[in-house]
Amino acid sequence: MATLRIGSRGSQLALWQANHVADQLRQRGHQVEIEVIHTTGDKVIEIPLVKVGTKGMFTKEIEQALVEGRVDLAVHSLKDLPTDLLPGFELAAITPREDPHDAFVSQKFNRFADLPKNARVGTSSLRREAQVRALRRDLEVRPLRGNVDTRLRKLQFSEYDAIILAAAGLRRLAHTGMLREIFSAEVMCPAAGQGALAIEVRAGDAAVREHLVFLDDPAARATTSCERALLRRLGGGCQVPIGALAEMRGKQLLLRAVVARPDGSRILREAQTGSDAEKLGDAVAQALLRAGADAILQEIYGLAAATPQQP
Repeated sequence: MATLRIGSRGSQLALWQANHVADQLRQRGHQVEIEVIHTTGDKVIEIPLVKVGTKGMFTKEIEQALVEGRVDLAVHSLKDLPTDLLPGFELAAITPREDPHDAFVSQKFNRFADLPKNARVGTSSLRREAQVRALRRDLEVRPLRGNVDTRLRKLQFSEYDAIILAAAGLRRLAHTGMLREIFSAEVMCPAAGQGALAIEVRAGDAAVREHLVFLDDPAARATTSCERALLRRLGGGCQVPIGALAEMRGKQLLLRAVVARPDGSRILREAQTGSDAEKLGDAVAQALLRAGADAILQEIYGLAAATPQQP
């Protein structure tokens, strides 16, 4: 059986994800190798992501390795992938989803509500920043870049009173010692696709795709497709103040979504249920646009909300 080569970013979390997929493939009898590929997003670490403005900042170089045949598949955090893949690529699998919510992480405080006035809160995300500011105007929100270990170390060295991270990354790396609270989606709506792993392959590569079919989870595929349909309709990427979380409720999907001004002065929320993932995502996006989301997004980018702005 031919060796399958996985392309991955080099962070601790990215390698955990790649090895997680590799282990499952090895259990099926495959030989697997992992090639570490450094992306633009990994190289530009001192600038807030929203200011970088590079499309596919965490995926472009890995996709180039796919094109060149240096790797056979790529393992990504789904929230890093543009909602519309470039021609020549497809998602062969979306694996069972880890906890998609955001987490409150602190050495000193057990709950977000316990933070004192002017407490320093670190986040790399404009989406999280906007929602923090909407909840607590009295807090000092500071930018936070780096991998999970780097962010936790900055917290331990008292550069921040608290930080907000994806619960999925903390759980995958077993770094839950300072995880104090999981935010509900009604309080802190997570990023579209958060907690899900996506396996990308060359379009039409039936042989590789066939090896990966067993990894595809129908529930994760449905919920993330719904979230990404909303993001696509709003024209947003992973670094815009848009949150979306879909959950299976029997045979129905419940989609909650948020669009917010970066300063938290205006926050729009919408929730609907439906059975068709793509149609539900589009319907919730349309409701947000009618409520004023287009004006918020135009303010941020100076572009119509319908113009795709991918990370």
